[in-house]
Amino acid sequence: MPLNDDQSSDSDSSRLSESTASSSDSEYSRQSFNSDSSSKPSSPASSPPKVITFDELMAAAKNLTDLTLAHEIAVNANFCIKHEDFPQNSFAGTVKQIVHKAFWDHLESELNEDPPEYEHAIKLFEEIKEILLSFLTPGANRIQNQICEVLDTDLIRQQAEHNAVDIHGLANYIINTMGKLCAPIRDNDIKQLKATDNIVELLRQIFHVLDLMKVDMANYTIQNLRPYLQRNLVDYERTKFQEILEETPSALDLTTEWIKESIEDELSSISDESSSSPGADSSSKRIISPTLVLNNGYLKLLQWDYRKTIPETLLTDEVRLQELREKLNQLKIIACVCLITNNMVGAAIVDVPDFADQLKRISVPLLEGMNKKTFDLKEALNAIGVQVCSKVNRSLTERGLPMLTEETQSNLMGQIAHIVEENNPVSSLIDKRIQFFMRSLLALPNFQKCMPTMPGGLSVIQTEMEFVGSQYASIVNFNKQVYGPFYANILRKLLFPDTPMGKAETETPTS
Repeated sequence: MPLNDDQSSDSDSSRLSESTASSSDSEYSRQSFNSDSSSKPSSPASSPPKVITFDELMAAAKNLTDLTLAHEIAVNANFCIKHEDFPQNSFAGTVKQIVHKAFWDHLESELNEDPPEYEHAIKLFEEIKEILLSFLTPGANRIQNQICEVLDTDLIRQQAEHNAVDIHGLANYIINTMGKLCAPIRDNDIKQLKATDNIVELLRQIFHVLDLMKVDMANYTIQNLRPYLQRNLVDYERTKFQEILEETPSALDLTTEWIKESIEDELSSISDESSSSPGADSSSKRIISPTLVLNNGYLKLLQWDYRKTIPETLLTDEVRLQELREKLNQLKIIACVCLITNNMVGAAIVDVPDFADQLKRISVPLLEGMNKKTFDLKEALNAIGVQVCSKVNRSLTERGLPMLTEETQSNLMGQIAHIVEENNPVSSLIDKRIQFFMRSLLALPNFQKCMPTMPGGLSVIQTEMEFVGSQYASIVNFNKQVYGPFYANILRKLLFPDTPMGKAETETPTS
C-alpha cells in the first residue's frame, strides 16, 4: 500500500525490516519503494565514492570491533574472557619463559646485593598500585587514598636511599588489599600468596593473580553490561554499522552481491515456472517479493562455502551460522541412513519400537567432528553401514527371525556409503526437505509459539531440527531488525533501478 504524503518520514525506511518478519508480500509494492526514506539516525545512508585514508580505515576497523564484541556479549550468554597463556612447548611460550626467568633472576640478584638495589622492585610496586586502583569503583575514596599512601613510590625511594624499605610489609599489604578486592574464586590464590616466603617468587605470583583478577573484573563488567546491550542492541549495531559505512562506502559490496544473486535465483525460478506452464501470460511482469528474495538469501547461508567471505551484515554471526550448517549436514546424513534402512529392511524392523532412534544413536558418535578437514566421511559411512547391519541382524535374531542375506547387507552398506556422492537421490531428497522446513520457518510470524510441520523422512531428527531451526530463525530475525533499512535500500536499487532514490540513499541522517 503506498504511503500518503502526510505519513511520518521514517515509515518507509523501517518498512522492510518490519515486513520481512511477516508473510505478507503486499506491502512490497512498487509504490512503497518510491516513497521518501527516513532521515532519522536509525536509517542507513550511503556516501559518494571517496579515497579512504588510513585513519578512516582504522576508525572503521574499531567500529567493527566494537560492533562484533557488543553483539557477541548480547547474544552469547556463555561469552566471557578467559585467561590463556602460550602452550609451554611452543616457540612463543619458550621465549616468554626465558625472558621472564631472566627478569626475575635479575630482580633477585639486585635484592641480594649489599645494600639491596630497589629500583626495579619500586617500578613493580608502582605498576601494582595502578592495577589495584583500576579495580576500584567510583566513590571508593578511603581505600584509594590508602593504596596511594602505602604504595607512594616517592616515599619508597626515599626509604630505599636509607636502606629502610620494608619490602615484605609492602607485599603483605598488597596481598591483603587483593583479598578485599578479588572475587571469591580467588580466595585460594590469596591463601597461597600468604604462604609464599621468597619475596621474588611472591612478587611473581602477585602479578599472576592480578592478571586473573583483571579477567574476573572484565567478565564482571560483561555480565553487568549484557542486559543493557540486549535492550539496546538493535539501535547500537545499526548506528555502528552506519559509522562503518560512512568511513568505508564499500562496506556493503558483498551484501549487495549476495542479494543480487538471490534476485537472479528468484528470476530464474519464475522463468522456469513460466516455461513449464504453457498457458501462463508471458507478457505480464511478475513482481518479485523482497521478503522472498531476502529469505532465499538467508537460506543460502546454510549451504555457504565459509572459505569465502560472508556478507558484511552477517559477519557478527558467521561462526554461529557455520556451526548450524555443520549441524544440519550431520542431521541430513542421519536422516538419510534411517530412510535408506527403512526402505530396504523396513518390513523386518517395523515392529521394533524406536528403531530409528537406535540408528541415530549409532550414527551420531561416528559423525562427531565431521566438519574437521581430517575427518574421513566415507570411512565413517562405511562404519555406520556395518553397525546398522549388525543392529538389524541382532534385532532379527532376538525375535527368532532369519538374518539379512549377504546381498541385502551389501546393498544396504553400499547405499549408505553412497550418501556422500554428489547428486545422490536420497541425499538430495532429504536436503530439499530440510530446506523446505527452514523456508517455512522463516515465513512464520512467530516461530517461538509454533513450528512448521516436519516434512516426511525427518521425524527421526525432529527435536534436533526444531532446536537448530529456532537458533537459525533467531539469528535471521535479529539480523532483519538491525539491517532491514540497509537491505531495503539495496533491494530498491536492484529491483527498481529507474526509481528516484529516497533520502536514505542521498542524505546522511541527522542526529
